[in-house]
Order: sequence, then C-alpha cells, then structure tokens
Amino acid sequence: MCGRYTLITDMDTLQARFSFERVDLGLALSFNVAPTQQVLTVVNDGENHARYMRWGLIPSWAKDASIGSRMINARAETLAEKPSFRSAFKRRRCLVLADSFYEWKKTGSGKTPMRIMLRSGEPFAFAGIWESWTNPDDERVLSCTIVTAEPNSFMESIHDRMPVILSREAEEVWLDQSIEDTAMLGSLLVPYADEELDAYEVPTLVNSPANNSPELVARVARMLP
Repeated sequence: MCGRYTLITDMDTLQARFSFERVDLGLALSFNVAPTQQVLTVVNDGENHARYMRWGLIPSWAKDASIGSRMINARAETLAEKPSFRSAFKRRRCLVLADSFYEWKKTGSGKTPMRIMLRSGEPFAFAGIWESWTNPDDERVLSCTIVTAEPNSFMESIHDRMPVILSREAEEVWLDQSIEDTAMLGSLLVPYADEELDAYEVPTLVNSPANNSPELVARVARMLP
C-alpha cells in the first residue's frame, strides 16, 4: 500500500517536470503527506492542469466523506471491476505528485520506517484516479486514490505492495481522457524498475502524521554488531 509520502520539490521544478498550466495554487511542502490531506495532482482536459484534491477517494454516491479514509489506495488488479473505482479508471485519471514515499518494513523488533525514492532524486508521479462528490452543503469535493501493484524485487523485502510510479512515457497516456481501453491502461500499472529505486531507514518520528519536518527524511545510522 501507500499511506504516507513526501513532496518537498518546489513548484517551479514540478511545473517544468510535469508541464502543467500553473495557477496560483501555492505549495505547502510536506515531509509527511497523509490521508485526508489536500494533495497536489495533475489532470488533463486538453492540457495539463495542477489541482489539489483530498487524498482518499469519495465515490459520487457516498452519503458522507468518511468512506474516503478507507479508499486511499486502489489495487491495480481490480480497478476495472470495483464499483467504487471502475468509472474513474476509465474517465478520471490523474497524476499524484511526489518525490519519495514511506513504507514500514517488518523486522524482529517491530516495524522499521523506510523512505523509498528514485536514485536520481527527481520527483515522480503515482498513478491516481479521482472523483467528484457533492457534500451536504452543496459544495464540490474532489478526491483521489493512489493505485498500487505487486512489489518489484527491490520492494518485496520491504512490503508486499507498492504504489504504481508511472514512467514518463506512461504519464501522457494515463492522462489522455480519450483513452478508455482498460486493458491497455492496465498494462501501464506495473512495478517501477528495480535499479532506479533507492531506500533507507528514517526516524520513527514519521510514524505520526502530526510530525512534519526535515528530520523525518534523515538517514538512521545503524551501529554494526
């Protein structure tokens, strides 16, 4: 799964990398992006636009927003089948922008938080899908979920799932709203190349979403026995 990530890249760099039309969104850099927060996404309606959405997909038919906290991830294998996801999979896809994500590795002494990122240090895009929901006050709420897949060999020692990081070539196809071929779209949802990923242990401060500082991405040095 993917339950926490970082976005500490400045807006100018993100705009250059993902070629989106820029509006004055502002950007609150975060070392600990958590579910239900507003997250930076890119959608396409003929051109790329940056847009904030609530992390945790709220289906259009939902009675209240609480369901979103249980829909922060969507399994790639069942996107085309699940009623909550299949329409968005065909018609409402987005990029969720990040520059690393956290996962907790099971060890003999508990769970160790790990930071996973590209070896290049560059920002990247998770495959996302989104929905529009109208709350009881008649306000439109945009929300999204991050697609996950089976882990590659690099990640499998850390966790049994991983978020889908799209290749640059796949990003353009994923955003193309004229494409509704779910088999073809599903072929994009594959584990990222092992050799392009890096990971290291980080402080347990990251365990709490309330913590958000550069300390969270510091490398933990282990003493050799």
